[in-house]
Amino acid sequence: FFKFVYRFLFIVSFHRNLQKLSLFGDISILQQHGSISNTYLGKVDPDGKKIKQIQQLFEEILGNSRQLKWLSCGFMLQIVTPTSLSSLSNPIANTMEHLSLLDNHIPGNTTLITAVELERFVNLRSLALDFCDFTAEMARVLADSNHVPLHRLSLLVHSVSIMHKSLDSMPEDENWKALTRNSTNLRVYIMAFDVKSDDMLRILKPSIPLERIHFDSYITCVSGAVVDLISRQYDKFLTHFILMNDVIDMSGFPDLSDNRNEDPLVLLAWRCTRLSLLAVHGYTVWAHNLIAIARLRGSDLKVLEVTEESIDFDQGELADQDVDPVHNLIEQVSLGLGRPWHAVMDIELLSVFTEPTRHFYREMQSFSEGI
Repeated sequence: FFKFVYRFLFIVSFHRNLQKLSLFGDISILQQHGSISNTYLGKVDPDGKKIKQIQQLFEEILGNSRQLKWLSCGFMLQIVTPTSLSSLSNPIANTMEHLSLLDNHIPGNTTLITAVELERFVNLRSLALDFCDFTAEMARVLADSNHVPLHRLSLLVHSVSIMHKSLDSMPEDENWKALTRNSTNLRVYIMAFDVKSDDMLRILKPSIPLERIHFDSYITCVSGAVVDLISRQYDKFLTHFILMNDVIDMSGFPDLSDNRNEDPLVLLAWRCTRLSLLAVHGYTVWAHNLIAIARLRGSDLKVLEVTEESIDFDQGELADQDVDPVHNLIEQVSLGLGRPWHAVMDIELLSVFTEPTRHFYREMQSFSEGI
């Protein structure tokens, strides 16, 4: 891995007129050989020389760049350091249009960019960071009239980051209000990975112009209260809602509508009139609610993906001997959407199915490019 990265960066270092540099470390490949941790890195690079050489080469590329407009580095195993961006000259930093820095494996509570450093990036149109790195002070910097309006903000909320960095410095609602006053066309994409519902209720401030949200879980499931809050606060903005749960629980999938008069996903479809993508796996979706969602959003819901194992039928539907419940579901949802529809038979066929960090990086790229 280290040899490949070094060779690649060595070749790139000769291209001083590079305008776009995008690096993604596919950590899922490395995870097949065991946990990625400081202990693992210590085994493959005991004296740290390899990683230091790569860090220095990366900083040389930044320092020698003459036309760089787009810098994106995701999950590259400590290649980006808190001092990397200082290698960029002021003229380059001042004209940079996109910046994304993501790494779940930096030690302790270290951040890859500070609010002071961000002050140099006055021309940013899009930004992607770990949510815990995006502080209230950063929001104030971006809201300053010296900065051009920000159009896209992608934030990864990871349980590991919250554990090490906390949420104490995150933007409050007044910070979001100030930011959106300066950036009236700002749209936000959030991916939350194994984040507790209590933390999500703290994070989701009313003034966030949230357009896309993706929940992915191996341990912690999303609550109906969080889904309900999203549908009430972001009804004017939300277009993408993804709910993925890979928790191994033999007692069955969690039911968001449990003990509620109305199903939170149905309310989401009713309130969020711009919703164009809804994907669900690992949560109980009742057949009658799925039909209601299709009827509410109709052909405007361009993507409706629900895995077959997530769909359940109530006793009344199963008791009717004259109607095949599965056939009826397919027929009614297809009528509601105005096109043929069927459940996703295999989770791997889901358009959103991939390793979570890879999905976030891919979606962040397209989201940021779509200004």
